[in-house]
Parts: sequence; structure tokens; C-alpha cells
Amino acid sequence: MKNVEFHNGNTMPQIGLGVFRVEDGEGCKDAVAHAIVNGYRSIDTAMIYKNEESVGEGIKEGMKHADIERSDLFITSKLWLDDFGRGNVEDAYNTSLEKLDLDYLDLYLIHWPGTDEELMIETWHEMEHLYNNDKVKNIGVNNFNISHLERLSQKTDVKPVINQVEFHPYLVQSELKLYLESRKIIMESWSPLMNAQILDDETIKEIAQEVNKTPAQVVIRWNIENGLVTIPKSVTPERIEENIDVFDFSLSDAQVNRINALNKDQRIGSDPAKFNGKK
Repeated sequence: MKNVEFHNGNTMPQIGLGVFRVEDGEGCKDAVAHAIVNGYRSIDTAMIYKNEESVGEGIKEGMKHADIERSDLFITSKLWLDDFGRGNVEDAYNTSLEKLDLDYLDLYLIHWPGTDEELMIETWHEMEHLYNNDKVKNIGVNNFNISHLERLSQKTDVKPVINQVEFHPYLVQSELKLYLESRKIIMESWSPLMNAQILDDETIKEIAQEVNKTPAQVVIRWNIENGLVTIPKSVTPERIEENIDVFDFSLSDAQVNRINALNKDQRIGSDPAKFNGKK
């Protein structure tokens, strides 16, 4: 497994298991455990997913069967907008730890910037407090655009190590990617397979034939070639195994560029500039 290095010197596996929209229960626990047994070392959840307890159970089961320690894993969860503001962040963090049955997180993220800039800044100060007091190994953000990150840099001291955003062949976010690279903030993709929609794209299928891999493996490998961290979601054992089996081939520059050229600026998620947590 390849790692990426943060600007603070810490590292993170380049592929992890995402559990967005995975219902709390046996299926979630089994998916997490199966992932760990099959080489995954990064698991990404969030308070709002309402599955942290099952994720925690899966982590313990996976560690036991893989015969690894907690320090071998990289666990991420996220702060929801309802828990923004002074006095709320540490409580929310501790609640996530309790549900996951862990002593610490490797990465804690602000899940969305929200539409109240001052509240966002205040909340990041609380995240800094967690980090500076060694309660969490790394802090970062989700779904932040350039203007959000600029405001953070002007008003706060600790730079996010990562920005997890929607990124797939129909939404390559090249301007944001260049911005993050210039500031040594890692870019991470959620929903890299676009809820499986991208797997029917003709270009993706053509390249899959060229490299004798599946369309999903091509898209995940494309993420890696672009230098991103990625967290494809699956609860199917075979697909969990397939999604991490991407380190025995590479894409040519021409193939990467063909996929980059599929961009349509098409989102399947909410617009970060407008989302306030309400449906």
C-alpha cells in the first residue's frame, strides 16, 4: 500500500474504505473487517453516517483476524454542521471516539464549510485546539472550495492536511487541485466511482480493456496517478478486494489525459458554496 505524506510529516494510506450510506449493522461491520483482512489500513466514516458503532466493531474484528495493532490503521471521522461552534467540537469528537470505541482518531474533518463564515472559522479554531493538545493526529476539511480555504489561511494558524472533495472523471476540479498542490494540502476523493455511474463510460471501458483491468480499477488507479487519496465504498467482498488491487499496473500519461478530458463539471453531491446541512 502506498502512502501520501502530509505537510506535518504524518502519512496516510492512498486507498481506504468509505462507508457513506452503509447502514449500521452486521453488513457494515463485516465490510470493514473484510477490508482490513484484505489489506486496507484506512477506514473513513462520519457522525452523520450513523454507523460509527459498527465501524468500530469491524475495526476490532479486522485487527484480530489480520493480527495488527491500532497503530497500523488510519481512522477518519467527521464533524457535522450541527456541532459547529465553541464548546461543541470536542464533545462531538469524544462522542465519535466513544461510538467507535477508540482512544484517538488519525484524522478528524470538518464535513462541510457551511454558509456562516465566522462560525466556520470559530469551529476550525476548536479543531486546532484538539490538534494542538494531541487529542487527534491530524485535522482537515471536507468539501471546501478555494475561497473557504483562503479565509481559513487568513484567520487561523494550523493548515488543514487534507481536503476531501467530490472528484471523479466528470468532476476533475483542476483549479482546486492546483491550489491544493501549491499549498501542500492533500486532495482526497469521495465517491470516486460516482455511485458506479462512471463505470459505464465508453472511454473508461476502453481503457479497462487496454490494461486488462475492470473499469473501477481504472478509475481508482487514475486517482492514484493524479496523486489523490481515495476511499471507494463497497460492502461486497469481491469488490472490496477488487478496489485495492490497483498497484500492479499503471496508466500511461495519454490514458490519464483521456480520462481527465471527460470532465463535465458535473456534481452528484451538493454545491459546497450553498450547502448548509439541510436537505
